[in-house]
Amino acid sequence: MKISRAAAASAAAITLLTTPAVAGLTGGSATAADGDRHGTHHETHHGGHHTKRDTVRFQTFNASLNRTRAGELVEDLSTPDDPQASAVAEIIQRTRPDVLLLNEFDYVPDRVAVDLFRDNYLEIGHHGARPIDYPYAYVAPSNTGVPSGHDLDNNGTVGGGNDAFGFGDFEGQYGMVVLSKHPIVTGKVRTFQRFLWKDMPGALLPDDPSTAAPRDWYSPAELQDVRLSSKSHWDVPVRIGRRTVHFLVSHPTPPTFDGPEDRNGARNHDEIRFWADYVDNRRYLYDDRGHRGGLPRGERFVIAGDQNSDPLDGDSVPGSIQQLLDHPRITDPRPSSRGGVEAAARQGGANLAHESDPRFDTADFNDNPAPGNLRADYVLPSRGLKVRGSGIFWPVPSDPLSRLTGEFPFPSSDHRSVWVDVRL
Repeated sequence: MKISRAAAASAAAITLLTTPAVAGLTGGSATAADGDRHGTHHETHHGGHHTKRDTVRFQTFNASLNRTRAGELVEDLSTPDDPQASAVAEIIQRTRPDVLLLNEFDYVPDRVAVDLFRDNYLEIGHHGARPIDYPYAYVAPSNTGVPSGHDLDNNGTVGGGNDAFGFGDFEGQYGMVVLSKHPIVTGKVRTFQRFLWKDMPGALLPDDPSTAAPRDWYSPAELQDVRLSSKSHWDVPVRIGRRTVHFLVSHPTPPTFDGPEDRNGARNHDEIRFWADYVDNRRYLYDDRGHRGGLPRGERFVIAGDQNSDPLDGDSVPGSIQQLLDHPRITDPRPSSRGGVEAAARQGGANLAHESDPRFDTADFNDNPAPGNLRADYVLPSRGLKVRGSGIFWPVPSDPLSRLTGEFPFPSSDHRSVWVDVRL
């Protein structure tokens, strides 16, 4: 029997026993957002990944649970028979993360969509996989689809997804959600939805190549409004026993779908840079409550999300993801899969000219003509956390679980879930 959400506590200390590697798998402010306790924690910790005290699995998954119109995701999740949501839920049940970021999960106020996903999908077993409970969730508004009132793509008209603060056909499209088995310290969540791009020192503001002036794609008036984050950046503190880990989550814009000014490539670079500066506790940063500064030194953190940037391949500004991978406070566990290697060899096309090792790929993109499969999704712990394992859910075709990933049109997503196990 479940406790009603209204009656359930919003923060309670629970002791962690976690899970091992899966067999066979090689509003703009925290006050406006939602972090709740949902139901009761009735899952038993046997099977799946092994039980080991103080080891926590952090995972990111671009689940492609975005829809084409507002309200459609709620409609799809209102019954337990949506095939894509079922496949996404089964992947989560088989990988069994303790703290999970879902990218491309449309934002719906009051946790309506995420509650339906928990009730109708995660807490119902799929094809022999055990149900999984996440008593805590955090959602908040996204910049996607929010009208800017400006002609940001300089096509001579104002309106539509390209002129929103973040690309989207409706407000909240391509949003994100954090799910956790451990209490989210909601009152200390920091969001950076409204941080202005111009306020980043040395920002890589795009340049209009048709003029002699530098970095002038946006007018001075537009720069007073243009936000850095295409969705949002969140610092979500998760309380695990007596310790807190800051889950630093985002989803930078793809570095494509623009022109010679490369405005999306520049934005992607600086959205990634944001976390490098945040863990350096740079003073220029300010959150949606007006509080300045980044993360104090000594705090534990895990950076997670679809960063839309491969170290060597694709359309990123060179060095974009290296701002995190080469940072002295950050560890790159380099999760890998056999499925990524097999897919690159079998699909060919752009993959044949890639420089990155395909075992690190996390996204199955168009191979002809480009960009091919890429490493786009990352889970990057702070150096104070000891890495005990990592992986990518990308089964080879001979594995029966490959039915969950497949190829276009994908049964779940064109991205693969990525996890890292850390010891606190």
